[in-house]
Amino acid sequence: MSVWRASLPPWLPGWAPLVLPPLVAFGDALLVNGVRPGAPLGASLLAAVALLWRRRFPLTAFLLTLPGMYLSYTWIAAMIALYSVAVRHSNRWVLGAAGLLMAGAQFVPYPVTNLSALTVAGHRQLGVDLVDAFVVAATPLALGLLTRTRRELAWRLEELTRSREREDRLLADRVLATERARLAREMHDVVAHQVSLISLQAGAVQVSTDDDRAREGARTIRELSVRTLDELRHMVGILRAAGADTEELSPQPRLADLDRLIELSALDVTYENGAGQGEAGAYSEAVERAAFRTVQEALTNVRKHAPGAKVRVAVRQEPGGAGLVVEVRNGPPDAAVPAPGLPGGGHGLVGLRERAQSLGGTLEAGRTDDGGFAVRARFPRE
Repeated sequence: MSVWRASLPPWLPGWAPLVLPPLVAFGDALLVNGVRPGAPLGASLLAAVALLWRRRFPLTAFLLTLPGMYLSYTWIAAMIALYSVAVRHSNRWVLGAAGLLMAGAQFVPYPVTNLSALTVAGHRQLGVDLVDAFVVAATPLALGLLTRTRRELAWRLEELTRSREREDRLLADRVLATERARLAREMHDVVAHQVSLISLQAGAVQVSTDDDRAREGARTIRELSVRTLDELRHMVGILRAAGADTEELSPQPRLADLDRLIELSALDVTYENGAGQGEAGAYSEAVERAAFRTVQEALTNVRKHAPGAKVRVAVRQEPGGAGLVVEVRNGPPDAAVPAPGLPGGGHGLVGLRERAQSLGGTLEAGRTDDGGFAVRARFPRE
């Protein structure tokens, strides 16, 4: 409805398109027929009144205008009614029939007995009258079809604009969810790893030092670390629930950073490096980041759940160089080493599996026969 109103000039009142055409047709009827009562005047006035219903019943209104046009040649009402038919009907057979009726009412003289006069006038005059009749019928049809096409285009443009606005809102929501998911992953992969390492080092100081103040400070650090990880677990859960796994933030660590990661882990780690990452472009950045995060998360889990356990980290190429295999195995925990008591959010292995699957790889994790735990991930080269 807004499109129809928008097609009118802004200075024109809303009631004007409904009332003005019947008034013009009424004036045309009086101008042609005068005020003398009779069939021509009655038919012309009926045509003017019928225009009031041309929007709701365009075909009926058009048929009611034809007698006035035939009896007294008051063609304004009929042309307006035919225009309304063209605007509101898309059936070409209906439009064609209406046009032929209009042309017939214009061409056939009143009364019909005067039809013989056309032949007397000659073929030239007959042709002129015939062309005139079809022009009178074609003009409102063409204008009506043009108006309907314009309004349909305006409606489609308005609908397209609304659709683009909806897509923009959805895209903005998706970007927001993506950023929240990225933040969740980074918080878990980086912050949890570092805080658990701080807690482990503080626990070692607490056990080994004889200084009461140092022992108390180490205990406080451990408590704060545990509390921090607990708060982090809740925040990560909220952020991951609102987002989806997508591309990583940059810059990110790669396979070359594993040596430093293992050195700072404060664990008994045996590192076997057969990945061939020294070759330029050996693996894509996404694969190397995923491999690094897998080892990082596995070492974090060892500190949480298997303190004092021996760990073996193996990074190697698949036979033929088709992909990269990352394997982290740890033995059973050492009963003499106190557990750090760090909270777990339950998102680590889930996130690693999602990351591997998004790259076309796989991840398997589970307990081993000796009471330890193993994490094995496979990533394609690209």
